[in-house]
Amino acid sequence: MNTNRNNRFRRLIFLLPIIFASLCILGFGLSSLSNTLLPSRPAAADRLSGLDKARAAEALHLRRAFGDLLWPGWGAADIPMIFYNEGYAFLTGFPDPAAGWVKMPDFILRGGPWEAVPEDVFEGDVYFRQPLASAGETPEAFIVRIGDRWVSSLLTAEWMEINLGNELRGMLPPPLQSILPYRLAARVFLAAAGGNDLYVCAILHESFHAHQAMLAQDRLLAAETVYNHNAIRYPFDDPGFTADWRTELDLLADAVQAESDAETLDRARQFLDTREKRRAAANLDAALIDWERLKEWEEGLAKYTELGIWRLAAESSDYAPLPAMEADPGFSDYGNFKQIWSQQTTQIRLMASDDGDTRFYYSGLAQAVILDRLMPGWRTRILTEDVMLEDILQEAVNGTV
Repeated sequence: MNTNRNNRFRRLIFLLPIIFASLCILGFGLSSLSNTLLPSRPAAADRLSGLDKARAAEALHLRRAFGDLLWPGWGAADIPMIFYNEGYAFLTGFPDPAAGWVKMPDFILRGGPWEAVPEDVFEGDVYFRQPLASAGETPEAFIVRIGDRWVSSLLTAEWMEINLGNELRGMLPPPLQSILPYRLAARVFLAAAGGNDLYVCAILHESFHAHQAMLAQDRLLAAETVYNHNAIRYPFDDPGFTADWRTELDLLADAVQAESDAETLDRARQFLDTREKRRAAANLDAALIDWERLKEWEEGLAKYTELGIWRLAAESSDYAPLPAMEADPGFSDYGNFKQIWSQQTTQIRLMASDDGDTRFYYSGLAQAVILDRLMPGWRTRILTEDVMLEDILQEAVNGTV
């Protein structure tokens, strides 16, 4: 036996726990340091940063380039935008606005007077701000009404990242809150979801809601109202109901990913049959069925728009993002679309256990993509006629127009 080698081996075995513990301590220290160094609130919170303005301008640039290819009239529509952080809401594209904003769907007035941001402009024009109340009332990520105009609303990208990090921190037990890198986790999560390419397209998700409200206000408000009044009655926790939803979503995903129109048509037909049977088995009343249909119309179409305009930018050989976006380290010139599309189509299958309305973002998205294949003219009708996605899909399956 080699005694020296044996002794070295024993010393190594003895030292391994110490090395491991030291590495853990170092990792925890670096993690804690990252939590300390990354901001817990936005910088220059009383005005939009240069990157905030670049992202907002790029969203306008992208909508003007491709908006009408998705929705006639949306590209040139005059839709103001709100961006907000922890302390302020900022309003762009709206000269001389009325005070506050009106929250949907109950038309509740929030906020106060808007003031011009001193010594700053957005796209050459004055923009406005107001401090947010300490009660935490924000315009939220949706749309609001100011005077007689519909306005899109979204967090700033920096506040979105910080807010997500703070939410992750709040989900941890106190001993872990300073150790685990929750802010880095938020940054990694958002980067994996598409980074600031996603953020720009999310601005347009909310802008499309404003376009929906301009063309079909009653239907959009109905979608919000039916959800608020009936969500508590929806059988989220019923195992059979969830299993049936899983079958529907699998059929939708199969139809989206099918290699032939015939296979897409077959899966769409099975989806519609399965949906009808699920609703009957669960004894869903008219209000709950309306909830499904309206939320797919509202949020499914917005999700479709978010990804659709991303695709158009990615696949265009002529489109160039604004030069100011070169300074955004989280922006990929829309070149990450294929990866994101793969993630999103996979996500369709995973939404059956969701206990909110997010499943309808994906079931609506899938139906819209299927209709692009089976009935390409459907987008000229869905915002102006009294039809829902599944109604037009049924027409496609039946071979009617």
